[in-house]
Amino acid sequence: MKSIIFRPAAFWKSAVMTMPDNSFFELMRSVFGKIKTPFNKQQLLNDLEAFLLRNDIQKTIAAYIDETDSKIIMAASLFGEPVPGQLADFFHDEFSYAQLQDAIVNLEERFILYRFTNEKITRLALNPVLKSILLPITKNTASLFPAASAGKASQAVRRGKAGQTAINDLTLAALFSFVSKRESFYKSEGVIRKKVIDDSKILFPGINLESLLGALQVLGLFYINEDRLTPDNRYINDFVLLSSRGRMEYCAAALMIYSALTPPLEILPPLFKNKIREITNFIHCFLDSLKEEIQYPKETLRKKAEVLKAQMNMTESIRTESLFDALEKTGLISGTAAGLMQSGAIAENITDTGSPVIAIDSGSSILVYPEIKFADAVRLASFLYIRETSPAQGCTVIRFELDKECAIRSFDNGISADEITELLIQLSGGKTDDTLIWNLNDWEKRHREVSLKKGVILQLAEDRRYLTETDSLARLITETLAPGLYLLNENTMDEAEAVLRSAGIDIIARKKERKENVFASGSYFPAPSLTVQPGADIPSVTAANPVSGTKPLSLTTDFQAILQTMALSETERAELSARIERRLVLCEAQLRDANIRYEKLEAKRMDYSGKQNIAKQAISQQSPVEVSWQVKNKEKKIYGIPQALEKEGNELILVILPDHKDTGTEFLRIPLAKISLLRRIKKSIFER
Repeated sequence: MKSIIFRPAAFWKSAVMTMPDNSFFELMRSVFGKIKTPFNKQQLLNDLEAFLLRNDIQKTIAAYIDETDSKIIMAASLFGEPVPGQLADFFHDEFSYAQLQDAIVNLEERFILYRFTNEKITRLALNPVLKSILLPITKNTASLFPAASAGKASQAVRRGKAGQTAINDLTLAALFSFVSKRESFYKSEGVIRKKVIDDSKILFPGINLESLLGALQVLGLFYINEDRLTPDNRYINDFVLLSSRGRMEYCAAALMIYSALTPPLEILPPLFKNKIREITNFIHCFLDSLKEEIQYPKETLRKKAEVLKAQMNMTESIRTESLFDALEKTGLISGTAAGLMQSGAIAENITDTGSPVIAIDSGSSILVYPEIKFADAVRLASFLYIRETSPAQGCTVIRFELDKECAIRSFDNGISADEITELLIQLSGGKTDDTLIWNLNDWEKRHREVSLKKGVILQLAEDRRYLTETDSLARLITETLAPGLYLLNENTMDEAEAVLRSAGIDIIARKKERKENVFASGSYFPAPSLTVQPGADIPSVTAANPVSGTKPLSLTTDFQAILQTMALSETERAELSARIERRLVLCEAQLRDANIRYEKLEAKRMDYSGKQNIAKQAISQQSPVEVSWQVKNKEKKIYGIPQALEKEGNELILVILPDHKDTGTEFLRIPLAKISLLRRIKKSIFER
């Protein structure tokens, strides 16, 4: 889980050794000037390492590091050897692709970043030789994740929104009741009936019933049985054991998964088991990385999510918009005018205080308060019918009803009147309704008088009835219907056959039955516990690196002053001046002993032929360029990929495809004569 920040120095040397020879020797000449022959690449690398370890050189390198450099260094450390595309995605709101490439290549030329290839994938890494300079920067990542403290007004908005629209434990309990009461839920083509949708809009305002039920099917809490939607108690029993936040994290993961599915389809929970757990763990870690009472812009949260995906080596794709939507729907985060923040609406597991959590009103009406435990709410939902849900102080109050139909359904499911009464007494603090209890007992009496039973019928000849005296078979029998005729639970046929065979019965008559929705249960919902915190919110690094305290402008000015004292041609002076401005000159000796191989990368103002040549080079190599020109007496600058030089009359027009951040126009056409600066951005020194 930990990001790899610094490899051994030998690994960095091997990456530099694999550079193209022309780039390798150009790099060495930029440091040492003329190189003596014969060349020994390994010795040159050792000399380069010794040069970079010099105290004065490290101070200069540190002083050159500005805010943009620091952000890229931080991001590289958080991603742990990222591919360049990861940094491009991460910084897409701050830098255009060409700007970022320019900055990364510059950091490579300054020995801060290097590239290596692993399994045909090119990655960026931090130079271990400069660890003492770079490590402090990697620990100060707050500037990558801007956020603001939430005010009281924002907190009020947060609570209100969560209460009105978010899914929570009581909503789920109410939904269990709503589903259980419906004898017919779907049309023949698998579409939810209009009456069901209409009723759900009244009971669950602001909640999309179809997507929520789809998510709960992904979790295995419900399955479709012909035209009915049936709760699966084995999955529900595991789900109840989670904390409130854990349940919502699983719901959020399931909502994300369901939103990406293409209906119609049969949802089989075991197929989603690994995906659910991975996304749920991601959500858990993502929420742990957020601080309470802090508002985060969506772009900040997107960046946190991108880093976390890399740190967790996610195999599942995470769309941030889908993530934020699911987290808001489950009340894990909530939106404000300033951004998103932890909701605060999700409590940890509720402890038993002994206070009443329900109130029995008007005989059959039962009001359930938010303080109820989820397990108790689910037990109530198993024999009560939901009549009303309403927001109250950021939570939900629900009203159930216990009528004859609910009671009969409960008795059919094996829940007795005594069990119902005991639970109502416990949750209400003993404040039950005598009429309700009398009705329950009367309905149960009448329920026993006439019955239709469903199950497995075991028929034993008289000489085989002794088998019922064994514990293994006796525990499966729910009722003796007549001598030699026994009723077993409907899902115990396989177990009963195994018991009979173990008793020596080798021929057993067995009628074939329709397969039920049976999946292995157990700990299907392990509590998420993985913890990673990308980008701790601590003070950000300043433009002047703490190693030195000298600002980049001061150093470049000093080197430019030395340059003016040197006897050079204009071409040589221009090349060394450009090296200084790119912060490639680390000591005076690199100016005095420079081996100058001039590469024209930019042309300015009246240098028409220079601009033309650079444009042609960039077009042939598809290299990005920086272009500056005057628009209404203001300097405008863009980055992009030049496409063509076209002639219009006596003018040459540069056709350029700008990076997405610079303009909404697909192509720009700029007269070459009006361009005040045209600069070709170099490829990585590690590229062939």
